[in-house]
Amino acid sequence: MRNLAPAETLVYLETRDLQKTLDALTENKTFLELSKTRPDFSAFGNIQVGIAVTGFETSEKRLTDENSILNFKPHFVAIADTHAWKPTAVSIAENQIGKFVKEIYGDDVKMEKAEKRDAKFFTWTSADGRKLFSAVSHSIIYVANDETLLDKCLAVERGEAESLFKNESLSRAYTVNSANNLAFGYVSSEGVAQISNLAGVSVASEASEEAEGQSFIARVLPQILRNTTREIVWTTQKSQKGIEDKLSVSLNTESISVIKETLATAQANQTSSAEFLPANLFGATRYNLKNPLIGWRSLLLLAAKNTDAISGKMIVQFSASLLEPYGIADVEAFLNEVDSTILTAKFDAEGEKSIAVVTVKDKEKIKQSLTKEINFKVPPENRFNAEIWQTENKVLSAAFVENKLILGDPESVLQSLQAKQNGQNFTKTPDFLKFNESRAVAVTFSEDMDSADKIVSVLSEAKDENKRATTSYVTETQITEKGFERKSVSEFGLIGTILEQIEE
Repeated sequence: MRNLAPAETLVYLETRDLQKTLDALTENKTFLELSKTRPDFSAFGNIQVGIAVTGFETSEKRLTDENSILNFKPHFVAIADTHAWKPTAVSIAENQIGKFVKEIYGDDVKMEKAEKRDAKFFTWTSADGRKLFSAVSHSIIYVANDETLLDKCLAVERGEAESLFKNESLSRAYTVNSANNLAFGYVSSEGVAQISNLAGVSVASEASEEAEGQSFIARVLPQILRNTTREIVWTTQKSQKGIEDKLSVSLNTESISVIKETLATAQANQTSSAEFLPANLFGATRYNLKNPLIGWRSLLLLAAKNTDAISGKMIVQFSASLLEPYGIADVEAFLNEVDSTILTAKFDAEGEKSIAVVTVKDKEKIKQSLTKEINFKVPPENRFNAEIWQTENKVLSAAFVENKLILGDPESVLQSLQAKQNGQNFTKTPDFLKFNESRAVAVTFSEDMDSADKIVSVLSEAKDENKRATTSYVTETQITEKGFERKSVSEFGLIGTILEQIEE
């Protein structure tokens, strides 16, 4: 399929057997419990599909004088080789794709037909002016939201323009475990640059409500990503544990050298901190660093070095504020007095109720690293064998128990202490086994309460519209020879996440 995609493609996704990919999403227990029937995807057998993104368009929809919504529109073309006669491919484009477009745009969508240079063209226009374009050439169906992309792809097919196949970096990545891949994705260095700009704006809007803070993040984050990241490769396979997604991020030589040296993992993997997590928590992340302080410093210096001089100094100066939600005022002093394992957990989907659990080296020194709003000179409250102090506004608690410190909102801290005392904690759950066996520098467990229902509604019909299912996933982050790799195992994978967008 790379032979049919334009050479200037920034992001490329592909599945070599659409039936095999869709079957993998519908074989798990959750889908079978929620769906009225398991769909038959045999009609998609051996159909290859590639999606090429050649650029991004940003638009702003103003809600009020002070608030607006940013929309990011990718310019894409989907390419499907049906391996069928052209009349069959034309029928699929006109009827099946046309039906899909009506479901998305509404029944009042208008379709126009045309033919040029032995290719059939279809244009669908919605009542509000949105358009989708399709072209059929031989057994190949092209679908795009930009008409010029159809002409470009047809030129590639005729040999009049260069294809993506000439990209040697993509070709090398494509051959790795390619026989077992359900899907493959690639982001070029130029694609990273453009996505970095979008990521900067998106992160800025969520990270700060202040205009100056948003402007700083939107400017600096893209610089850091562009200057450190070379390319991104995504592969999806089916394993006994579920759908396994691997996101491999290649960094420049200097960045790799820094993180390999400073983000080394500790050999021991202690689990006692997890005994303070309730069994019904929403998600947790365990960081396993040989030296947390050196790891923290190296990331800050790496970020500072890959932006301009003034912004670099600001990153270092204001880095302490990143851990303020946990009541940590002096990050370096704090990290110098904790063990290699740092555990964070959230008890709700929004993360408003959360805790951090660390093993303490020196209790008195670590007290000095915490916010001055906690007055350690007053007698502590003694509950669940712990000494507990709170801020005056009772927003934050610090509990010392055994050799552990638990930081978080008062309600969550008490739940954690109770979980340790009554034994009904995360270590007794099946999910803990997947969480604990990892030796990665970071491992995350989290629950998802919405995805399964949306995916079922896209691929089939729900057995009971009122029935909901909660799924879980585990993500590991490993340092590799080229950069780092994030491996995530879940029931529906990233492909399921992509399908969710159709339902929305």
